[in-house]
Amino acid sequence: MIDRNATSLTDSDTNATLNVIVRRIVESYQPEKIILFGSYAYGQPHSDSDFDLLIIKQTNERPIDRRVAVRTLLRPFKPHPAVSPIVVTQDEIAERLEMGDPFAEEIVTRGRILYAQS
Repeated sequence: MIDRNATSLTDSDTNATLNVIVRRIVESYQPEKIILFGSYAYGQPHSDSDFDLLIIKQTNERPIDRRVAVRTLLRPFKPHPAVSPIVVTQDEIAERLEMGDPFAEEIVTRGRILYAQS
């Protein structure tokens, strides 16, 4: 289910764009979870900001192939702001958290869950 109240973006156009992006990823890529992080999640977007998305998906694809898959499915849409996806498995994010990775910890603690598989 898409949580339409998950973000506090500054205008309805940006929020609508984000909802379309999430819907397209969910329908075409079937992730377990999508988390928005970075400037849009933290309420500090600027003119060069993009949508930073952590996408959790069970897959055996190589990390580069995961990123290419998401970028390819969004290419016809040409979203603005742009999308910077990071696709990891649940095991990979758990491992990074266990190692004390501050980047992973920030995403999980400060990020906004836009989609979680029910």
